[in-house]
Amino acid sequence: METSGQGSLVGTLVDGRYQVISLLARGGMATVYQATDLRLDRIVALKVMHAHLAHDQAFVARFQREAKSAARLTHGHVVAVYDQGESNGLVYLAMEYVPGRTLRDVLRQYGPLSPEQALVFLDPVLEALAAAHAAGFVHRDIKPENVLISDDGRVKVADFGLARALEANASSVTQGMIIGTVAYLSPEQVERGEADGRSDVYAAGILLFEMITGQVPHAGESPLSVAYQHVNNDVPAPSTLRPGLPAEVDALVVTATRRDAALRYQNAADFLADVRQVRGILPPPRPFVDTHDTLVVDATMTARLAAGAGVAAGARASATRTTGPVPGRPSGVPKTGSEPTVRYRRSKAPWVVAGLVLAVLLAAVGGWYVAAGPGKSVATPDVVGETLQEATRTLAATNLLIAVSAEEFSETAEAGTIISTDPPAGDGIKVEGTVNAVLSKGPERYDVPALRGMAVAEAQSAITGANLLVGAVTEAFDDKAKAGTIVSSDPKAGTPQKPGTAVDMVVSKGPRPVPVPDVEGRKVGAARDALQEAGLKVDVSQKYSNSVADGVVISVKPKAGTVVDSGSRVALVVSKGPPPVVVPNLIDMPKGRALAALKKAGLQANVVEGAATPLNRVYSQDPPAGTEVPRGSTVTIRVI
Repeated sequence: METSGQGSLVGTLVDGRYQVISLLARGGMATVYQATDLRLDRIVALKVMHAHLAHDQAFVARFQREAKSAARLTHGHVVAVYDQGESNGLVYLAMEYVPGRTLRDVLRQYGPLSPEQALVFLDPVLEALAAAHAAGFVHRDIKPENVLISDDGRVKVADFGLARALEANASSVTQGMIIGTVAYLSPEQVERGEADGRSDVYAAGILLFEMITGQVPHAGESPLSVAYQHVNNDVPAPSTLRPGLPAEVDALVVTATRRDAALRYQNAADFLADVRQVRGILPPPRPFVDTHDTLVVDATMTARLAAGAGVAAGARASATRTTGPVPGRPSGVPKTGSEPTVRYRRSKAPWVVAGLVLAVLLAAVGGWYVAAGPGKSVATPDVVGETLQEATRTLAATNLLIAVSAEEFSETAEAGTIISTDPPAGDGIKVEGTVNAVLSKGPERYDVPALRGMAVAEAQSAITGANLLVGAVTEAFDDKAKAGTIVSSDPKAGTPQKPGTAVDMVVSKGPRPVPVPDVEGRKVGAARDALQEAGLKVDVSQKYSNSVADGVVISVKPKAGTVVDSGSRVALVVSKGPPPVVVPNLIDMPKGRALAALKKAGLQANVVEGAATPLNRVYSQDPPAGTEVPRGSTVTIRVI
């Protein structure tokens, strides 16, 4: 630990109260020391603004506002602010001292954490944020460096100094400033400099992603490239980097980091509720033990996790099947007697002959009935694949009729053709009987509805109403479509699709935000080209200028660097050069007065005079009096 160095306060007494013991950390705007509060006899963390910033009164005022805001926030998982002061050019905060390490230190030592371990740390962070949001504060800079873990395992969120009380008008919260670490910035902080509780939710989602994957989701060679990814790329599910993670943990990260703030958890309390629900279905976390056998996770947190994870499915009961007696089969009825005894015999010959004759007659009649009479049948012709008109002719040739019993969709049979018949081809059917046919309606297809301009919910209803499925929904900037409405679909509107086909939609994020290029001092043509190339529309007006050359841009509105929507109008004021000068009336003036009048008007004189000028007065001028000419023009005067 560094204890001395150039500008170090180690060993000094600050404001007659704080004895500085050692240096803890250096940050972008302040240095933090361990110190003893001599008045209350307690160890504190003393945050002292850097000397080069202490001279900036606006920055000092902001630093002091941090203290007043943060001191109002009291919570067990928030680093407390005790005091604020200014002494001998030092501006400082006295804060709760938390001996231990940061979450960044834990990640460096242990690498990626298990989901159960990560949620142990996230739980108190969200508790702190939920309390802050309820009190009207936004942290704006959630990251592992600002999550402190004491030696006894307590978790506290530090640096609520950048939080500000939320006002009724969200724009007054930010005033166009982007505050925070770029790896954790929400899209709205990047695009508009705006932050609310949902921005902290986004950063907490990134924090969870990093804890369980060991890396942040967006990385780049410059902060600008990382910020661009926050605006244009979704945070991937952690399981894409670490396969096997529970789907519930993926859902926590994806929901918390939606680019559209309206689709995220709307506050930290909602996020916390889902975190605790997921913890209830995960196994208990493995304890963290460092090289000094010090528990990183305290007993209270472990107990809470165990309570959540102890929710187990009930014992699976084994059911026994009970069966009643199976009734036996009824026994057959035994014979109870014998055939009657023939008492006398008669001749059987006449009856036998009569039976034979009757049988022959019945066979003859039956043959006629089947072969030529009403019982005659024919084999059903094969009409599958024929049109209804064709099948009617085919069946009529064998004295059969056709009736359409049903119409069905078919991927193989052309619309209007026969799919099947009853009876099927080859089976017998009575002459003049009716063959029932199933007629094809062709492949089952539904046109993709025209979705452009619809709200998302309306478009989803239109898709499901067309027997199709809602597919992926992505977002894109669009200069014409209102934000939140459908820009396009895939497949395109009007194309026929099989039932159940997924229809992907692109939802407009409104016009793309673009910064106004700096075109002041450029020729009007080049300035117009630069603005139009940036997707902006240009209005040009002119005015005279003594300092800007003709045809050069004097001013731009909105100012250069202002972020506006693509397609917005930008007003250019272009110089017409110096204003014209009105030629004064010089006739009958003495030569000297005429020359003085021209000089005063910013004009040059060309004097034409004879060898002798007894009157020494102007008798003609060119251009004539009242003419408007550019400043510096020459006026010819004749003197007599």
